[in-house]
Amino acid sequence: MTDDRLSHFKPLDPGRILVVDELKLHYRCKHRRCPRSALPEAASRVSDRATAMRDDLASLQ
Repeated sequence: MTDDRLSHFKPLDPGRILVVDELKLHYRCKHRRCPRSALPEAASRVSDRATAMRDDLASLQ
């Protein structure tokens, strides 16, 4: 997936991270600067809420 597809992309619900949508997952991984596998793992540990996933990822570092 190229970054030019992400240049104008903004999620409709910025409070949720949908890990089943490849475009949204790529956008969030680029935004969070994390590997692609980190977000689905965080979602399985906490929830799909962006703040919960952010806090979970931060606690792992």
